[in-house]
Amino acid sequence: MESSLEQRYAIKFCSKMNKSLAQTHKLIVQAYGDSSISYSQVSRWLKAFKEGREEVVDEPRAGRPPTSTIVRDLLNSGLRLSVQTIAETLNIPKAIVHELVTDKLDMRKVCAKLMTDDQKNHRVTVATELLERVEIEPHF
Repeated sequence: MESSLEQRYAIKFCSKMNKSLAQTHKLIVQAYGDSSISYSQVSRWLKAFKEGREEVVDEPRAGRPPTSTIVRDLLNSGLRLSVQTIAETLNIPKAIVHELVTDKLDMRKVCAKLMTDDQKNHRVTVATELLERVEIEPHF
C-alpha cells in the first residue's frame, strides 16, 4: 500500500512536469521495478492529476469492506473469538480465516490470545520489569 501511494506521488510529480504517459510509466518501472503499478493504473492516475485532482489517496468505495477488515474488527471487539467461531460467523472457510489472521493481520496465538508482535514485545518488557522489581524488592 505504501509503495502504491509513493508511486501516486511520483505520478503527480510527473504530471506537474508535463511528462507523457509512456515517460511516466517508464520512470515508475525504473524506480519501483516489479512492485510498480500497472500501465493502466498509471494512465488513470496521470489523467486524474492532469485534470486537476490534488489528492493521491484513493477515495473510499461503496460496498462491502474487505474480509480482512471485518475479521480485524471482530478480533478488536474485545471478545475472545476462535478462528472457527469467526469462520462460522462470516460463513467462510476456517483456513481462510486462519490465513487472514496469521498472514494479513500478523497475529499469533499466545496463551489463548491472538497478539500482534508489538503486543508480544510489550508483554516481554512488562514481564522483565516485574522480574527486576522482584529481585530488588523481595516482598513486592
